[in-house]
Amino acid sequence: LSLLRFISAELTRGYFLEHNEAKYTERRERVYTCMRIPKELEKLMFFGIFLCLDAFLYVFTLLPLRVFLAMFRFITLPCYGLRDRRLLQPAQVCDILKGVILVICYFMMHYVDYSMMYHLIRGQSVIKLYIIYNMLEVADRLISSFGQDILDALYWTATEPKERKRAHIGVIPHFFMAVLYVFLHAILIMVQATTLNVAFNSHNKSLLTIMMSNNFVEIKGSVFKKFEKNNLFQMSNSDIKERFTNYVLLLIVCLRNMEQFSWNPDHLWVLFPDVCMVVASEIAVDIVKHAFITKFNDITADVYSEYRASLAFDLVSSRQKNAYTDYSDSVSRRMGFIPLPLAVLLIRVVTSSIKVQGVLAYVCVVLFYCGLISLKVLNSIVLLGKSCQYVKEAKMEEKLFNPVLTATPGKTAGKQQSTFKSTQGISTDENGSTSVTNQPVHQKENAPSLLVTSNSDQFLTTPDGEEKDISQDSSELKHRSAKKDLLEIDRFTICGNRID
Repeated sequence: LSLLRFISAELTRGYFLEHNEAKYTERRERVYTCMRIPKELEKLMFFGIFLCLDAFLYVFTLLPLRVFLAMFRFITLPCYGLRDRRLLQPAQVCDILKGVILVICYFMMHYVDYSMMYHLIRGQSVIKLYIIYNMLEVADRLISSFGQDILDALYWTATEPKERKRAHIGVIPHFFMAVLYVFLHAILIMVQATTLNVAFNSHNKSLLTIMMSNNFVEIKGSVFKKFEKNNLFQMSNSDIKERFTNYVLLLIVCLRNMEQFSWNPDHLWVLFPDVCMVVASEIAVDIVKHAFITKFNDITADVYSEYRASLAFDLVSSRQKNAYTDYSDSVSRRMGFIPLPLAVLLIRVVTSSIKVQGVLAYVCVVLFYCGLISLKVLNSIVLLGKSCQYVKEAKMEEKLFNPVLTATPGKTAGKQQSTFKSTQGISTDENGSTSVTNQPVHQKENAPSLLVTSNSDQFLTTPDGEEKDISQDSSELKHRSAKKDLLEIDRFTICGNRID
C-alpha cells in the first residue's frame, strides 16, 4: 500500500512556478538578452569597422596632402618671416614623421621576398600551420601594444616644448625605433597573409582546420573568465580591430591569387566560398563569445550602445579645436589598430601585383585616388553625423561643451577648477559662452587626475539595477570612485583581452 501511495503521489503531485517568480523572470530575461546580442553586437561592430576604415583611408588620402602642405609651409617659411616661435605646428610635425616612416618602410619592404616566404610556409604541415597562425596572432597583439607607445613617444619627443628640461634620448633614436617597429610589424602581417594564402590554396582543407580550431580556442580562452563592463569594452574593441584586419588580409590574399591567375574573373568565384567561410566563422564566434560572456556575468545587451557612444565621443572630441590627438591615433589607442604597418604592406602588395604602364593607366590611378578621397570624406561626414547622434542619445554633450571638474573636498575642488581655467586659457565672450584659447596643458603623472563628470558617468559605469544614493558610507564611496569611466579607460593603452 505504501508503494502504491508513493507511485500515485509521484504521478499526481504538482508545483507552482509563480512561487519563485523572480528567478524564472530572470532566466527569461537572460534568454531575451542572448537573442538581442547579435543585433546589438553587430551594430557596434559595424560602427567600429567604419571607424577603422576611416583611419585606414586617412593614410592613403589625406595624409599625403597634409604632408605636402606641411612641407610647403616649411619651404616658404622665410617668405612670411618668423612670426611664430614654432617652425611647424605639432600636427604638421607628426604628419611629416608619419609620411617619412611610410616611405622608408615601403622601400625596405622591397627587400622582403614574398614568393620565397610563400614556398617556405607551404612546405609545412597542417599542424605547423595551425601553430604558426596562433603564434602570429599573439605576436601581433604584443607588438601592437608596444608599437603605439613607440609612435606616441616619437610624436611627443618631436613636438615637446623646448623650454622644458630634456628627459629623452633624442628625436633621431626615437625615429629609428619607430621605423624598425613599422617594418617588423609589416613583415609580421605579411607572414599572416602568406599563411592564410597557403591555407586557401591547399587541397586538404587546412584552412577549415586552422580557422575552426583557432576560433574554438578563442571561445575557450575568454568565455569562462570573469568580465566587467570595462573589460568587455576592451574585448569588443579588440574584436573590431581583429575583424577589420582579417578583411584587409583577405583582400591581400585575393590580390595575390588573382595575380597568379592573370586576373581571370572565374578564379574569383573559386575564392569566394573560402572568403565567405572565414567571414562567417568570425561573425559566429564573436556572437557566441559575447552572448555567453554577458550571460555568465549578468551584463545586459544595452551595454553595447554605451560602448558605441564612447567610441563616438572619441570621434567628436577629436574634431574640437582643443583636441590633444589626431583621430587616427585615437582609434589606435582605443582599439589597438595601427594603420601604418598595414598600409605599408597593402601598398607593397598592390604595387607588385598591378603594373602601371601608359598614360591611360596613370589616368586611372589618379581617378582611383580621387575616388578614395571622396570615399574618405563621405565616410567621415556620415561617421561624424552618427557620432553626434549617439553622443546626444547618451546625454554626453556636457562633457564636450561645458566640462565641470570635480574633487572630493569642496575647497580643493574650487582651487583645482580655478587652476584648470588658468592653465587651459578659458575665456568668456560677450554672450557668456566659454571658449578654449590655448592648447591643453599636459599634467604630470603624480598630479591628481581631473575627471570630467556628467549625468552620463552613472550611465556608463553603474551596474544594472537601482541607482545607489551618493550619500553612502565612506567605504562604498571609495569603491565607486575606484571604478573607471569608459571614456577614460585605456585612453593611452592598447586594449586587448586583458583582465584587470
